[in-house]
Amino acid sequence: MAKYFDVHPVDPQPRAIAQAVEILRSGGLIAYPTDSCFALGCSLDNPEGKERILRIRRLDDKHHFTLVCSDFAQLGQFVHLDNSVFRAIKAATPGPYTFILPATKEVPRRLLHAKKKTVGVRIPEHPVVRELLREMGEPILSSTLLMPDDDEPMTEGWEIKDRLDHVIDAVIDSGECGLEPTTVVDYSDGYPVVTRVGAGDPSPFE
Repeated sequence: MAKYFDVHPVDPQPRAIAQAVEILRSGGLIAYPTDSCFALGCSLDNPEGKERILRIRRLDDKHHFTLVCSDFAQLGQFVHLDNSVFRAIKAATPGPYTFILPATKEVPRRLLHAKKKTVGVRIPEHPVVRELLREMGEPILSSTLLMPDDDEPMTEGWEIKDRLDHVIDAVIDSGECGLEPTTVVDYSDGYPVVTRVGAGDPSPFE
């Protein structure tokens, strides 16, 4: 059964955050709120965590996973950014955007897009995630919590606990979450291509 953490949306309890991070570090898979919608997350060095996400969401190996980062210093360790791309992304973060970029050697090969050698990155604006990342000290490997037969992501922590109780290890609930996933901007070829319009305004990248 998944552990259930009911945390304050602005000032999450440190003990609950520490316990959730311990689950991540020990190979667990969690559902957590972001500034767009709920996400599934695991640690970067957890190969089974990635496979569990693929199974839950019924995704293939062409899916772009996202490294959820605490800040630009951390993000810059995992993707290549030239000056113009850096400025464009800096202006839009933190916020509900995912950026697809060429990965550095810091990213394990198993996390890269098979053909493009790219990975998604994002810096969310959500107090719970920011505390998780601060406690974790490294990015969280994530994917939107959108079930294969659903048109929209689940918005309530209790519903996630009810439906995924035996396939994930913890749910962090800080109140109702959004319905829209992030806006995805692909910089694989050095210029922006909006591949999904979501919670973030796509106009700066069009």
